[in-house]
Amino acid sequence: MNRRNLLKNAGAAGLLACLPGEITAFAAEKKSGVHAASVKTEIYRLKLRHTWTTTMSSSTYRDVLYVHYHHDGIHGVGEGAPIVRYKEDAKGAQAAVESVLPLLDSSDPTQFEKVISEVFARVPGEWAGKAAIDIAMMDWMGKKLGVPLYEYYGLDPRDAPVTDFSIGIDTPAITREKVREAAAFPVLKIKVGLDTDEQTIAAVRSVTDKPLRVDANEGWTDREVAARKIDWLAKQGVQFVEQPMPADRIDDLRWLHARSSLPLMGDESCRHPADIPKLVGVFDALNFKLDKTGGMTQTYMMIQMARALGFKTMLGCMVSSSCSITAAAHLSPLVDYADLDGNLLVANDPYRGVTVKEGKLILPDRPGLGLLPA
Repeated sequence: MNRRNLLKNAGAAGLLACLPGEITAFAAEKKSGVHAASVKTEIYRLKLRHTWTTTMSSSTYRDVLYVHYHHDGIHGVGEGAPIVRYKEDAKGAQAAVESVLPLLDSSDPTQFEKVISEVFARVPGEWAGKAAIDIAMMDWMGKKLGVPLYEYYGLDPRDAPVTDFSIGIDTPAITREKVREAAAFPVLKIKVGLDTDEQTIAAVRSVTDKPLRVDANEGWTDREVAARKIDWLAKQGVQFVEQPMPADRIDDLRWLHARSSLPLMGDESCRHPADIPKLVGVFDALNFKLDKTGGMTQTYMMIQMARALGFKTMLGCMVSSSCSITAAAHLSPLVDYADLDGNLLVANDPYRGVTVKEGKLILPDRPGLGLLPA
């Protein structure tokens, strides 16, 4: 297939990835022959299959932001999933994106590194909104070149790891039901961090003997208690414990790491590149999420930094649709672990992208993110 046909097919893939409401606008742009950039935002409510509860919040839905980037007849889409932990919401993310529309409308998307750097310089905070911009531009770039993004990054999709499946905090009966529903996944991630931790793990262990990963989401505030809980979890078939204490308690986390009978993984403690060197001797592994780092471009750099400093690495996610999850999945051949199941918690996902077979991430081979309408 020659380059002209590759790009023609890439444009068709961009059309297929549009939400239904975007297809008409995209077709009108093509018909008019206009090739200037056009950026649109949309807040979309994701309805959850189960109430999602962690130590931070409990909800039956999540509002996310989509960014649609049109340029030169190609459509790129990105998603940001803001959460209350970082004092972000969908409206704030939308306002942040719209504050840089003149920049996005006038920039050359083939120079996305420069564009994203300028967006970061102009927009304080609002990392999920910046992630949506970054993902949309990367999707556009992959379609422009006619290659999946994993190929753009020089990665082998066969190296994508197994993803775990997350079980939110709930009653023992519902916890057992959730575990049974996750029968196809070889590894489970269990949310803890409350006084009910022992009951939660007991409920899980009553129906499965699979390896477990435990995420306390900063829920343990006493380091002595955290150490005792970790000692107990080490006897329950747990692989590692994620963010056992609040992110800003670095001295306590360092103390805990020196005494922990299980490896510790940092999540909320690791948001930006400057955080990584400070976490040597505090954690054994780090969890990267596009919504807290600001997108694929920054996450790629941070994973490389972490690996150079000897950390194991994970790609995680917020509760989000297949748009954001697929973006992270394209980077997953770089990491040791994956927790990319946020789209599987959603009842009305508007996209199809990465799939899971017996826990293994299967990356789409279409250009860009490779999304299709659901």
